[in-house]
Amino acid sequence: MLEDKIFRLCDRKADILGSSNAFKSSVLVPLTRINDEWCLLFQKRSSSIDRQPGEICFPGGALEESDPGPRYAAIREGCEELGLSPEDISVIADLDIFVSPFNMIIRPYLAIIHHPEKITIDPVEVASVFYVPLQWLLEHQPLETSNGIAMTWPEDFPVHLIPHGKNYPYRHTIYPQYFYLWKEEVIWGLTARILTHFLDLIR
Repeated sequence: MLEDKIFRLCDRKADILGSSNAFKSSVLVPLTRINDEWCLLFQKRSSSIDRQPGEICFPGGALEESDPGPRYAAIREGCEELGLSPEDISVIADLDIFVSPFNMIIRPYLAIIHHPEKITIDPVEVASVFYVPLQWLLEHQPLETSNGIAMTWPEDFPVHLIPHGKNYPYRHTIYPQYFYLWKEEVIWGLTARILTHFLDLIR
């Protein structure tokens, strides 16, 4: 009966609308101690991979069907990329879920890497790793700018079905961008957005 279907929703847990069609990934925001100082670990992606070769990122990757959940996926990917065991990584906090306008949902997790000396990178995915002192990141503001995101219509879009047609007053979306310059490396994009969120929480 229709009524049964309605009331079956009473105990439903909310998700993010449209998430079933989005690219889902999880990343670690990994803290570790280097020379008695808290540092964040960053990876430079291999130049041979298809997506964003040579760019700076956090360890992590796409959720797989066999993953019990996004936290598990973040640890699994971190272990694969850094040559670590799950016992070497402790997740200590969930950071805010990032919903990208480019149909991506990223779940970041603040983590501690206990034995950075054990790291052995997977050269297929990772070219190198480097560490940035947390105190330095807190004391140096990034270059901040923004992109505009505009709505575009395909030729067969039914413009006649919406009020004002082609003159519909869509909101203009501003997409903030942050650039952290550390020595020869540039941290930007989704990684910089997640990094900025974490630093704001610390502040």
